[in-house]
Amino acid sequence: MRSFLLPALNHSLPNDQIPIELKVCFVSKPSPLTTSAPSNGAILIAFGANLPTEEYGAPAQTLKAALLRLAKDGDISIDLVSSFYETAPVPVSDQPWYVNGVARVSTGLSAHDLLERLHEVEAEFGRVRRERNAARVIDLDLIAYGQELLREDGGIQVPHPRMTERAFVLLPLRDVAVDWVHPVIGRTIEELIADLPADQQIRKQAES
Repeated sequence: MRSFLLPALNHSLPNDQIPIELKVCFVSKPSPLTTSAPSNGAILIAFGANLPTEEYGAPAQTLKAALLRLAKDGDISIDLVSSFYETAPVPVSDQPWYVNGVARVSTGLSAHDLLERLHEVEAEFGRVRRERNAARVIDLDLIAYGQELLREDGGIQVPHPRMTERAFVLLPLRDVAVDWVHPVIGRTIEELIADLPADQQIRKQAES
C-alpha cells in the first residue's frame, strides 16, 4: 500500500495562492489510520480528471489543488489520499485517459452538505456539467459515508451506485481502506476487485 499525506494547509492563504506544486510524501508501509481505524466508518471521496486547466495545468495538479481547497475551510480533514492512477475512459471512448484516486476524509458535515461542498469546489475549478461521461477538468464524487444508505431520485446516492463496477474507484479505495466492506451488499473490497471486468485498463501513475 502506498498512500500519501497532504501537507497542512495554510488557512491564511487566499484561494488564488493555494500551492499546487505539492511534494507528495509516499509511504511504503500502511499508516496507523489504515491499520487501526475501522474502514466501515470511512467517508470516501473519489476524484478524477482528464482535461488540463489553465490555472493548475495537468489533471494531477488540478486534483491536488482541489483536495487542498476542500480542506481550506477547516471543516473537512483530508486524512489519506491514495496513489494516483491513470485509467482508460469508461465506457470506452477516444477521450484522454483519466487521472483518478480516492481520499479518505473526516468531517462533521452531513452527507448532503458534503456532497454540496464537492459540487461547489467542482464549479470553482471550472467543472461544467453537460452530457454524462463527458471529458472533464474535475470530478468529485462522494462514494461512501460510513454505513449510511441514501437513495434520492435525482439526488444523493450513497454508496455510489456504480462504484462496484469501476476499477478506477476500487483500486485506489483499497489504498486508503484496505478492510472496507460495502455497507449494502456486504462484500469486501478484495472481493469487489476480483469481480471487476478484465477489460478495464488502469495503472499507477509514476511518482513525482
